[in-house]
Amino acid sequence: MKRYLFCLVWSLAVAFTLSAQERFLALGDSYTIGESVSEEERWPNQLVAFLNAETKRFEQPEIIAVTGWHTDELIDSMNLHQFSPPYGLVTLLIGVNNQYQERSFGQYEQEFPLLLDRAIALAGDDPSRVVVVSIPDYSYTPFGQQHPRADRITEELEFYNAFARSIAEERGAKTVNITPISQSRDPKLVALDSLHPSGEQYQLWAEKIVVSIQ
Repeated sequence: MKRYLFCLVWSLAVAFTLSAQERFLALGDSYTIGESVSEEERWPNQLVAFLNAETKRFEQPEIIAVTGWHTDELIDSMNLHQFSPPYGLVTLLIGVNNQYQERSFGQYEQEFPLLLDRAIALAGDDPSRVVVVSIPDYSYTPFGQQHPRADRITEELEFYNAFARSIAEERGAKTVNITPISQSRDPKLVALDSLHPSGEQYQLWAEKIVVSIQ
């Protein structure tokens, strides 16, 4: 009988712990899915590890992101996805492919606010649970330095990031500027594909993001 009661109490404790964990939704593109790094090295996964270092607060991230996605493709995917709101944390990092493929900035102006509003709704209409992460500057990577428009990348991305930041502030969402981290010349911060961040760089992102949400 005592053993039965112990097992019952233990099971209830585990169930309570799991139910008490908050859900984390990460929306984006290659930078969020972690192109060229392992799952453990993705910044959303590293962020959860930091958050859970002392207290189990978040489940492993639910990531809606694919390499190469533009804002419209993220919208289309979200329209088909079955979400489980409210999420305790939602992050949004999108737009580099709009810039890279020289799509109209007007498309970003129209679609980024829609994505942010959707993110806020999924966070239980609480904008304080939403973090907009800035687009990294790929012009500092070996790939970016060989790009025909290498001299324009930084300026164009600054324009995208300034717009995203202004919309986030207007909506009451948080913003984290990781772009300066991406502007390092340290080769250890670039993945083997010579374009995307390495796990080491993503760790620096996660360390900066965690400060904004604790």
